[in-house]
Amino acid sequence: MPRKKDKTDARRRHTRPQDRSVSLKELAAHVGLSPTSLSLVLNDSPGANAIPQETKARIFAAAEAYNYQPNFLARSLRAQRSYTLGVLVPELSDGYSAMVLSGIEDHLLQEGYFYLVASHRHDPKLLEQYRKLLFERRVEGLIAVDTPCEKGLPLPTVGVSRHDDVEGVTNIALDHNRAASLALEHLIGLGHRQIAFIKGQVFSSDTEVRWQAIRNAALRLDLLVRPSLVAQMEGNSPSPELGYVAAQKLLAASVPFTAVFTFNDVCAVGAIRAFNEAGYQVPEGISVVGFDDVYSAAYQNPPLTTVRQPLRQMGKLAAETLLRRLAAGKDEEYPKLLTVVPELIVRQSTSRAQPVVVSLTAKAAS
Repeated sequence: MPRKKDKTDARRRHTRPQDRSVSLKELAAHVGLSPTSLSLVLNDSPGANAIPQETKARIFAAAEAYNYQPNFLARSLRAQRSYTLGVLVPELSDGYSAMVLSGIEDHLLQEGYFYLVASHRHDPKLLEQYRKLLFERRVEGLIAVDTPCEKGLPLPTVGVSRHDDVEGVTNIALDHNRAASLALEHLIGLGHRQIAFIKGQVFSSDTEVRWQAIRNAALRLDLLVRPSLVAQMEGNSPSPELGYVAAQKLLAASVPFTAVFTFNDVCAVGAIRAFNEAGYQVPEGISVVGFDDVYSAAYQNPPLTTVRQPLRQMGKLAAETLLRRLAAGKDEEYPKLLTVVPELIVRQSTSRAQPVVVSLTAKAAS
């Protein structure tokens, strides 16, 4: 009569493991295929194209049933690769970086790549430290979101919202000339001619490029840009407070205006708060146009009219471009610039121009 222990062992061989993951070799034995075939399918390798779909389905079903977890370290050692990318962002809590990062994540997860994210808060020392840490962790390439790119980077790099020409870097940038034209043509079409502007911080890579695009569009549209109606955000906080303070400066300048074009949606939210506190309703008293179209823009009070950057698309394009460059090899040609197109999203924060407003200072004086 068989020993009780043998019966227990037999049951274990036919029971789904709950406390550990099986190896590739064990999984291959279960489905009756070679470990190589399973590896091709589970890693979505080009060689898997020759394997019937029914067989692929059987492999994936078995991998799930038997709790198979790929050995990432073994895969990396065999291929002499880390399958890991580095992502540098200025700030993780603001809508802009979060939406770009979401697009990056969508593509890298689909392609089986891991990524490390570091936010440098526009601190040069912190940025340099994080670069070194990412290199030490053997990332294969970098995605730099609104982040300076130095010359001579040792890894393939894709910059999002970068505008400088650096060897080894592919820049993904918005068509800012088109963006400026969309916003100003919309406001002028509503009868606004006295328009104020809030610029981005000096360290943002988009600030000067966008401002020059605004000036060019204004010149083409015969719109006077008054220096007294230009304010600039100051500080590195992602809070609407920066827009709030900048809007207060515009109101204190005692120069009438009926609309404002802000650097981003977060700035627009702060500006609207400042206008409301000063007694001006949006859009009846002052129309407001934002920039980016972050997730919350449609749910503000009032919902924001804004220039949409395809932020998730930009993130996905950055990831796709970097992986293509890695597959092609470092000696292959690579694109220097990829341009994406903006779109004007009209909501309830803009309306036809009313008689010009006066500033908070002017109201107090009267």
